[in-house]
Amino acid sequence: MSRRLLLAAVATAIAAAVAPAIALAAPCDPIQTTPHFRGEVPSPQQVLGFPIGAQEVTAAQINQYIAAVDAASTRVTSGTFATSWEGRPLEYAIVGRPENASPTGLAAVRADAAALRNPSTTNAAQIAARAPAILWLAGNVHGGEESGADADLRILYELADRDDCAAQQILDNAVVVIVPTQNPDGREHETRQNHYHFDLNRDWFARTQPETDGKLELIRQYPPVLFLDVHEMGGQHYFFPPNKDPIYHEVADNIIDWQDKLYGPAIQAEFDRQRIQYFNDDLYDFFALVYGDTVPSVGFGANGMTFEKYNFASIAERAYEHYVSQWVSISTAALNRSSILSTWHQEYVDAYNEGVNGRLEPNFVNDKGSKLQFQVPTGRVRHYFLLDDPDKQAELQSLVRRLQRMDVSVYRLTAPLTVSDFRPYGRSPRATTLPAGTYWIPMAQQQKHWIQGMLNEDTYVAFPYFYDISGWSNPLLLNVRGGRSGQVLSPSAALVSSQAEPAAPALPADVPRIAVFQTSGGGADSFGWLSYLFDQVWHVSFDRVTASDIAAGALADYDLLIATEGNPEVANTALGAKGRRALADWVTSGGRYIGWGGGAVLAGRTRLTTNTFADPHSDVAGALLRVNVDEGSPLADGVGDEGYTFYDYDPVMRATNPSYVVASYPAAETQDFYVSGFADGEEELGGTAAITDEPAGLGRVVLFGSEPNFRAYTLGMRKVLWNALFGEEPSAGAALRRAAVLDAAAASATSTTTTGFNGIRLTVYGRSAATARAVLDRAGADYRVLRSAGKVSFLIASPGGAEGRLAVTLGPAVRRSGADVIVFVAPS
Repeated sequence: MSRRLLLAAVATAIAAAVAPAIALAAPCDPIQTTPHFRGEVPSPQQVLGFPIGAQEVTAAQINQYIAAVDAASTRVTSGTFATSWEGRPLEYAIVGRPENASPTGLAAVRADAAALRNPSTTNAAQIAARAPAILWLAGNVHGGEESGADADLRILYELADRDDCAAQQILDNAVVVIVPTQNPDGREHETRQNHYHFDLNRDWFARTQPETDGKLELIRQYPPVLFLDVHEMGGQHYFFPPNKDPIYHEVADNIIDWQDKLYGPAIQAEFDRQRIQYFNDDLYDFFALVYGDTVPSVGFGANGMTFEKYNFASIAERAYEHYVSQWVSISTAALNRSSILSTWHQEYVDAYNEGVNGRLEPNFVNDKGSKLQFQVPTGRVRHYFLLDDPDKQAELQSLVRRLQRMDVSVYRLTAPLTVSDFRPYGRSPRATTLPAGTYWIPMAQQQKHWIQGMLNEDTYVAFPYFYDISGWSNPLLLNVRGGRSGQVLSPSAALVSSQAEPAAPALPADVPRIAVFQTSGGGADSFGWLSYLFDQVWHVSFDRVTASDIAAGALADYDLLIATEGNPEVANTALGAKGRRALADWVTSGGRYIGWGGGAVLAGRTRLTTNTFADPHSDVAGALLRVNVDEGSPLADGVGDEGYTFYDYDPVMRATNPSYVVASYPAAETQDFYVSGFADGEEELGGTAAITDEPAGLGRVVLFGSEPNFRAYTLGMRKVLWNALFGEEPSAGAALRRAAVLDAAAASATSTTTTGFNGIRLTVYGRSAATARAVLDRAGADYRVLRSAGKVSFLIASPGGAEGRLAVTLGPAVRRSGADVIVFVAPS
């Protein structure tokens, strides 16, 4: 049966199961029922001094109110699931009937959920008939998007104190886990990101930040069938699913059906009744496994949904509409509890059977007018293997731990295993004997969807619209060798025990004095990610320097300067002639300059390197590219002869002297050239430099074309960065030492680069350029045009960032225009 026919069949079955419940519940409308309060639980106004919607609550007030409700109600259990970097506790509340919210009751809830997730459970129907559904409400993952937390406090109050039928039907059928704020530091500072400038809605699979890591451990205890992640945006009105394409292929069919046939229509009916303006089926993708909707869906089988409210509305309006959408959603889940739980269990049974049969879910497009771009290969995938490597023990330990902490069973071969169709990442299949010690991850597990999501060779993009990255294969991010097989195998293997977090590498005895230069305000993320790495992982001291500091001679106190990602034009202007001279003098006198992205281009603009830089004409939307590595370079210590860079519209870097190239993209026509994720025109990168290490007078210039510490995902490239900071020096013979001076042509090429741009990118075939331009002009967009053979790219300023008005509205508008789009990428 095709996936589309299967969806239709599932929709019919669910509709049949759901209809009687809705009919029976009709006299008790979730919203129109008059609330009745027992008066046992203090209201927000009694505790905080103002009603919900009068003003935004603070992070401290959120925790104050949770504690007050817990103290007053037997329906509520609360706790702390994490502490932020700035020391703020992240609190949660679990609400249910007293017998479910007690310690004994919650233990039973956890046991029932675990049983339903187990494909081998034989009494699943009986459990589904009696067990409460676990429903999650999570707000404020972006600190400046406050209203979800305010709405969640209202829901907490009402569930804790109301005894009318609308509240009771939720309590009778569910336990509700409420996390009002996922980002208290960002909430207090009015920033999207957390203390280290991580977007916590992009940290879900990596779990580098305590706010995310603690939350996922709590989700593992209380795995949801519904997870609501509540946001604000720059676009007008209100958004709730269905989502638009692309949808990640391993999202189970029933989740799409729940969105399209169950929750979406229920919210829509209530918004229509109240004449609340909204739109859906025309906004965010459901693709990258980094979000608070996709990870609960693929990792826990939940119906993960993102809600967005126009952020310039009053706090009263924002909080109220988030209250309505969430209350309707949890009411709908409660009314259909038994059928949802039965379907949830069957989802895990189906996943296990797919793993046994080696079947990957196929791609499809969900929206009218979408055209399927790429299909998932039909070859069998029954097993993944990770090769043991003495130089990659920390990376392997990290990856195994990451899998285990999402309930994946990982084994290790106790005897060699001959595999006739072993397919290494990005290579052709071959007969191979895998040695004892190889890690084995069979797909025949309840977490089959998650295993494929993390260990995939490629993400097989169905539709080229992106609101974030397109490639995230964990073995490639960590530069761990491995591959897959579709063969029926019975290895001799032992289960790997739970792995701890790897210890940080030992610092050398003589740690260099490090300064970090944030190349522009737009490079704050890159600077924050590096700060996290130095502070929390490597425990390395550094100082931040400004352009003015450099011009004033501050580098004399340092051995090494890092220039992070950002806009090189801004940095070059800020340095001025005096700063550029000071920087060049410091490097040629023995300083070491390390730069990436815009920081690498800045080295060209300040004449520290003979490399040239150019804007990419390709469209590589946050993907992983293989590079060949020179093992003779000290930067390659422990890396091997190949690795993977995370590339996202980064500068094309060319080395005028091949001897300075540490890592390069293979020639495009060879089998070594490989991309995991979406790419168009990527052949232009073939043969260009990814990393260079160049002498400059008595100093040294190490340049990465792209970010080596992207969101702290890229542990493979992070090892190269470690070597650049603390590894051995290259050969320092007098013949190699000279001042690096750009020739006129190189200076000209470098000066034209636009690296540092962080807006919307739209690339269309040349025949559609006029149509796309008309859409942009009608929207009042500010854009630049780049032309290359057969296509036109528009670089569009997006003042509101990823959730600004243009990022929200342009993608759908371009799609409706009929323009022949190669790719649309909103800023991440």
